Amino acid sequence: MSKKEIFVGIDVSKNSLDVAVLPDVQAWSTANNETDIPLLVERLGQLAPTLIVLEATGGLEVLVASALGAARLPVVIVNPRQARDFAKAMGILAKTDGIDCRVLALFGEKLRPEPRPLKDEQLQELNTLLTRRSQLVVMHTAEKNRLSSSPNSIRKDIQQHIDWLEKRIKDMNNTLGQRIKESPLWREKDLLLRSVPGVGPVLSISLVTGLPELGNLNHKKISVLVGVAPLNCDSGTYKGKRKIWGGRASIRSALYMGTLSAIRHNPVIKAFHARLIAAGKANKVAITACMHKLLTILNAMIKNSTPWNPQMSN
Repeated sequence: MSKKEIFVGIDVSKNSLDVAVLPDVQAWSTANNETDIPLLVERLGQLAPTLIVLEATGGLEVLVASALGAARLPVVIVNPRQARDFAKAMGILAKTDGIDCRVLALFGEKLRPEPRPLKDEQLQELNTLLTRRSQLVVMHTAEKNRLSSSPNSIRKDIQQHIDWLEKRIKDMNNTLGQRIKESPLWREKDLLLRSVPGVGPVLSISLVTGLPELGNLNHKKISVLVGVAPLNCDSGTYKGKRKIWGGRASIRSALYMGTLSAIRHNPVIKAFHARLIAAGKANKVAITACMHKLLTILNAMIKNSTPWNPQMSN
């Protein structure tokens, strides 16, 4: 007799977790805190679920997802837009916490998203630091733009803030680098990635901390995960332009900046970009293709634990 498959959906909010279980149609709520989550993990462990599905909710899901992962339960965190599009496709237009958790359980049952490796506590800290660095960079850019059009009466104040932000960004880079060095596994990945011309510390740290799947998926899946795989936009006889969308925006942004550097300094990416431009491709299309190629190269390097070799990348 085959084992019954059980799918769990958890709708996460700041203070509570709404849980739905299929096909038994169980449902309950519990608090989203360090006291009640272990009890939830124990209860779900007794059910031996096939898959547990949560939405990414800006970090609110980290505590419960980490606890489920530590208990070796199969948990996957999905993009909220995917879950909402799925609900609409199923004709579920209403939206409440109780409905949302059932939609997530149904999403797991019908679509079977593949569980991804979860970040451990140190990796969560690295992601927090990386997010803070991005915030500092945004503030620095805004102040630099503001400086050029500001009256003399406040230019000194703005420049002082710019100087402070530059120091904080430098300090944050040092902190991130130190965290990488403290982990032998991350240090090995960082050294492999940094051996590629065009891959600097920001892109390397972004990939190590924000893309733990790198090296564990094939080139097609990793490209979709990051959001650099052109997707079809066709309907009937209409054939639309393929375009990239979705994926992890922060990783894609870091990859974009790294690719611009690689187009200048990496012989393989530089030659690939030149061929695309010579073939009449728009610069934006060529850059996107280079992002895809660079990511494919990095994925293969991590998978095979091999440093950069331009002969293997052509």
